[in-house]
Amino acid sequence: MPPILPGGSVVEDEYVQTVCNPFCVTSGAARITRVVTLHEHAISTAEFLVVDTETNGLGGEACELTEVGAVLVGGGELHDRWSSLVRANRPLGRGIQRFTGITQEMLAEAPGLEEVLPALAERLDGRVLVAHNAPFDRRVLRRGFELIGLEWPNPPVLCTAALARRLLPLQRRRGLAILADALGIEVDTTHRALADAETCARVLCALFPRLCANALTIADAVAISSRRRRRTAPGRKRRIPALTPPPQLDFAELPQDPGVYLFRDDDGRVLYVGKSVSIRSRARAHFAPSSVPAAWTTQATVVDYQSTNSELGALVLENRLIKRHRPPGNIRLSRRDERLCYIRCRLDIPFPILEVASEPAAGHAVTIGPLRGRRLAHELVEQLDSLFGLRHCGRRLQLREHPSAYGQMGRCLSPCLGDLDPNLYRRRLDDALRLFLSEADGRDRLLAHVRRQMREAAAKQHYERAVWLRRRLRRLTVILERLGGALEATHVRAKLVLAAHPVDQARQDAFWLAGGRLVDWGPAPEDIETLERRSQAAMTRAARAGELGAHVPPDEIDELRIIATYLASHPETTQVMLERTALSQTAVL
Repeated sequence: MPPILPGGSVVEDEYVQTVCNPFCVTSGAARITRVVTLHEHAISTAEFLVVDTETNGLGGEACELTEVGAVLVGGGELHDRWSSLVRANRPLGRGIQRFTGITQEMLAEAPGLEEVLPALAERLDGRVLVAHNAPFDRRVLRRGFELIGLEWPNPPVLCTAALARRLLPLQRRRGLAILADALGIEVDTTHRALADAETCARVLCALFPRLCANALTIADAVAISSRRRRRTAPGRKRRIPALTPPPQLDFAELPQDPGVYLFRDDDGRVLYVGKSVSIRSRARAHFAPSSVPAAWTTQATVVDYQSTNSELGALVLENRLIKRHRPPGNIRLSRRDERLCYIRCRLDIPFPILEVASEPAAGHAVTIGPLRGRRLAHELVEQLDSLFGLRHCGRRLQLREHPSAYGQMGRCLSPCLGDLDPNLYRRRLDDALRLFLSEADGRDRLLAHVRRQMREAAAKQHYERAVWLRRRLRRLTVILERLGGALEATHVRAKLVLAAHPVDQARQDAFWLAGGRLVDWGPAPEDIETLERRSQAAMTRAARAGELGAHVPPDEIDELRIIATYLASHPETTQVMLERTALSQTAVL
């Protein structure tokens, strides 16, 4: 409650709580008692009430509080815990019930706002309100207070997400569970008020030493939490001060060759990994006046490098180093080229399906491509499914009592009915996939297959099917003419890719692809004997003749996508198809 000055007068303040300074002395009318607001209290001795709310998931006026949890924190430790369900007027949707685990039956006998919020207000008395994404929780609670006619106590508010933005600048993802994991905090339960409040309280305790180092009072902490980035007006560029490279960084030793550079801190920890066709120029560019300085640049004290002979080598090496070191400055790996796609089939699921994806399939699978034209690839998959009676639905097979629309039209074998012989379905799938397993493009074989089916239907006087197949043939011809890329499985043919230096064409990197994997790579050998020996070693890992699928580990998918994207954008790159015989034909290279 507000303090009472000598004479019995009450001091009103814009903040919730004001308390008398313990060192002030009651005086007569000639002297003034010093009054200290809650915002002026030292942050190190303050008490915090960490709060989390759950709602019905609706927006605006329809949003209602369904659960509130609170944890008292003081001195960097967790103390009392309190939570309560709250009766809602509107029925809960199924989605929010699954999301939070709070059901309509649980709220039916829960207390109302008029019983829950006064207890929360009593716990907020003289304390700082803390929440993750605090503006949302504060808005929900203020609306609840207004609905029951209770005055909002207006406590100082700290947001742990905003504090993490200021105190952990290298932590790019600041969701509660992700932030807790980054701080070494175990999270067992999520999306329940008390569990999330406890997690948020532990995050606050982990950030507390840094908060005390940057803020003396609660007002300072609130300023840190509420400070936002300035937004520039549309059409105007924000002025960024030039960043002077730290004196420890020496770019003179970096070469002008393709490769990868690594920035490290004083402890040798990798902060950022980058690649370029000119290592020195790109590394210096991070500290150019025209570039936006990243958070890690202030901690970088050492820069080293690993050079390659080609841009493709730099791309592959960067991908591997990022996975190995997981530097905080690298938000994500190389972006995907959304113009490329693959038709793939996972063979390790019941009744496999054909699907279109942006990257090759991991595990035991068949991958066809890369292809250009995602819409055409989807249409080609639909045509193949109808021709061979394959499933048109997703990977998860849901049993039905009646066949789907495709099954009723005779375009699906309907394994969803639960009475189909898996061997029959697998034979149809194998027939479809084998069109793309020989060492040539599968377009001609697919069209020849449809023509053969059409002639057989006509010979059996199944004229309606023959006409249907003729329409399919005409549309397939158009699709295959417009669809870019190679319609063949990636694991069928082993090949050697030779990527050249951007300036010195005599310097090359060699990449051996076999069995749908990158099995070896490095500087291209200068003598033909070494080249042939490494090529024969790569061939031992190639797919056997007629083998339907290949196994690709999940952590190698990125490399296949990177190589495919590079080859699609650099068609002049040398590619040599390998055979199990001597590779004398590569001597000219």
